[in-house]
Amino acid sequence: MQFAFAYIYKRSLCVERAKMEKYLVPQNPLKERVHPRRRLRWKRSMIELNAKFEPSYRHEMMNLLMRSYSDVGVFPHLYQTDSGEPCCSNLNRILGETSYELNFPLRRRKGVSSIDFDNKGIYLASVTKSGCLTVHDFESLYCQTNKLTCLQEDESKLLLHLSPDRQLDVVKWNPLNQNEVLCASLKRNVLLIFDVAYLLSEPIEVLRTRHTATVNGSNIPIGLSDVAFASNDSRIFGADTHGTINVWDRRVKSLPCLELTSTLFGTLNSIQLDAENQIIFGAGRHGIVYVWDIRGGRASATFLSHKEICQPPVTSVKLATLLEKIGSLKAQAEIVPKEIHSIGLNPSCPYQLAFHLDDGWSGILDINNLQVTHVHCPPPAWLNDSYVSLDQMDLRKPSWLSTCSIYLAGSPFDRGLHMLDFYPSISSPSHVDYKEDIQEPSSPIKQKNQNRFIPLPEGVLSCAAHPLYNAIVAGTKEASLLVISQKRQSCKGED
Repeated sequence: MQFAFAYIYKRSLCVERAKMEKYLVPQNPLKERVHPRRRLRWKRSMIELNAKFEPSYRHEMMNLLMRSYSDVGVFPHLYQTDSGEPCCSNLNRILGETSYELNFPLRRRKGVSSIDFDNKGIYLASVTKSGCLTVHDFESLYCQTNKLTCLQEDESKLLLHLSPDRQLDVVKWNPLNQNEVLCASLKRNVLLIFDVAYLLSEPIEVLRTRHTATVNGSNIPIGLSDVAFASNDSRIFGADTHGTINVWDRRVKSLPCLELTSTLFGTLNSIQLDAENQIIFGAGRHGIVYVWDIRGGRASATFLSHKEICQPPVTSVKLATLLEKIGSLKAQAEIVPKEIHSIGLNPSCPYQLAFHLDDGWSGILDINNLQVTHVHCPPPAWLNDSYVSLDQMDLRKPSWLSTCSIYLAGSPFDRGLHMLDFYPSISSPSHVDYKEDIQEPSSPIKQKNQNRFIPLPEGVLSCAAHPLYNAIVAGTKEASLLVISQKRQSCKGED
């Protein structure tokens, strides 16, 4: 009985299948099958799944970041002394404007020569060539940028304003003690240490160089051009105008206990200590980058014996020689030795050492193989009919953005700031092997990264980037502070 039922059920299925098959359309074997269109992966979901940013994606986001910056605030140096008179920077600005109106321009000390943020970006220190040291609360300064285009900072919110009327060229926060601000000058052989917590007008400590130069029987003081700190001990490095890096140990004495000497007599405009406090780089007037190894050997014996020791550089490279090896650059421009205004290690790529030359050129020196990998050559002054003033002789101090490979450099001829894409890849528009007609295969975006120039109301001498938010503060030749960031939009009226 069960077998009969199964046979009848199977036969009924076959009949039903036969009825259905006559309604089916036979497939044409000659016709190609249509494959579904393959869509690009959604980048955001891939980032969330992989928990990391792909290099190509980070580079594309750099382009969007650079296009978002604009000038959002101008703060002129209009401060006064306790007696109600204009401070030395304000007075030099007034005299400079008066002489310009009378068609009798004078070369006066003015301009913000150096800017530096503390580790957390809470306070901003700046010095002027006229001799003013100011410390600002950055949040208080930034919150005023949405009121007017040209602002006058509320002087009651200024944390510190010292006006000793002596030229200042360097300001740095002590990374081991954020209450201490160090100042130096090209005209004096002393390093002044101020304690901003006590708001004292006099330095709490003074460090001096050991020697002075003798010319025709008269002693000429050795000025200091740049300062660097060791992050793991009390050593302070100061580059001077005679081609030497003085190394102080504050636990020992106020005189240097080690001197790092260069091969040529000339100013070292800039020094840079690597993240591991093992190598220090120096560059200056002769267009040469020097490298000293401060690990072990005689350098370590110095801090045990407390005796003065001079140490020559391990190696040195001439930038003009390296630039001549770039065939495309040599074919378009004459390569001659130029003064190096500044050097700085990329905080997001430790083997990239940026350099900035006196004619406005900027680039990257790969310290692993001592080759120039990136170059940016702005147009010369005569091409744009720009006026080349004596202010061009002032040292310019560029800076890096803290979280990406964007280099900030003021223009020597125009009023503005260059934002340069120095990403460590041939996709960077400044790379020496960059090809405009070649695009990265992994990048679906058609728009390529480009360098950007931000026009500003005043010429830029120095700049610094906030260590967390990448807001930019630029010091100008007229002693003003410019805040450069993303424009804020009001949310008033929205739910």
